[in-house]
Amino acid sequence: MFKIQTLNNISVAGLDRLPRDQYEVASEITHPDAILVRSAKMHDMDLPDTVKAIGRAGAGVNNIPVDRMTEIGVPVFNAPGANANAVKELVLAGMLMAARNIGQAWRFATALEGEDAEITKAVEAGKKNFVGFELPGRTLGVVGLGAIGVRIANAARALGMNVVGYDPTITVKSAWQLDAGVQQALSVDDLVSRADFITFHVPLNEHTANMINAERLALMKPGGVLLNFARNGIIDDEAAVKALDDGHLYAYVCDFPSNLLKDHLRVITLPHLGASTREAEENCAVMVVDEVRDWLENGNVHNSANFPEIQLARGEGYRLAVVNANVPNMLGQVSSLLADAGLNITDMLNKSRDEIAVTLIDVDGAPEPSVAEAIASIEGVLSVRCLGC
Repeated sequence: MFKIQTLNNISVAGLDRLPRDQYEVASEITHPDAILVRSAKMHDMDLPDTVKAIGRAGAGVNNIPVDRMTEIGVPVFNAPGANANAVKELVLAGMLMAARNIGQAWRFATALEGEDAEITKAVEAGKKNFVGFELPGRTLGVVGLGAIGVRIANAARALGMNVVGYDPTITVKSAWQLDAGVQQALSVDDLVSRADFITFHVPLNEHTANMINAERLALMKPGGVLLNFARNGIIDDEAAVKALDDGHLYAYVCDFPSNLLKDHLRVITLPHLGASTREAEENCAVMVVDEVRDWLENGNVHNSANFPEIQLARGEGYRLAVVNANVPNMLGQVSSLLADAGLNITDMLNKSRDEIAVTLIDVDGAPEPSVAEAIASIEGVLSVRCLGC
């Protein structure tokens, strides 16, 4: 029986994929085998040594101590792309709200007072203050062409926009999915100088923090629009507000309110709604639950923030899942121990990623507990599990 602890409300659509005869699921549970989380901050948590996996029902893993988990051989799973449509729709809405001055017009309309005739007169007199512009022919710059960025780029093309994208690590899969009309930027600076709108879909790290600052804002064409539905901190908010006040920037739409932003007339702030749809929450939960379950039951890894991708078809019998430091002669030592125990390897797959390696080994007999203990004693081995034993 596997024990799963939930730190946030996880969609039932995901939890229902855990058979209750094999899994115990609760928010209050001792010695869990895995933890499912959405937004709870885990950096200061003391995790029991029973934890074999962490699943984040979303794309970002900033709330999880990934490096610490890597050091102890615990994979961190996430759900990239599960919320892609939700974020895409919100970005499109943000572009339309900015272009048509929807936020400012809404504030104006809700503040109207008097009889209906007086309101009508005020509307006709005031609407000239909210004249906007249309999207076709404008250029959208997309920084980050993963599952979300690709969808946004393609949707913008369908709206008649020009699109320029920048992603030095774009995958072959993403490249195949991109509309043929999406142009390539050679750098962030190149993209900024060409775009009327800029949207960001990258993680927050040392390379992306304050990616848009005063220097890059100066490169933008006058009247540009910034959109941030990725992570707070990618845009230097103080620099963005100054550009708005100077009239160089037209609008700023973001998902991260602050005292600096929330009352500014040229800023539209939303309460972190990027993935807040029922469909996205269900998709994220289903994806990450399947990933955690496949790891616990089969040792397979898919969509991990810190482990290599590894998939080995599972037949009947016994499987060892070994996590170790990515150093020479680990496979030789493990194989020798299995041979000494009289176990024949029927199938094996080894994959590595940075400092971590995972090996799945199918053997023709049930390993004694002493075999797993001997493997665990090898210097550099972080964890050993016998699946099916």
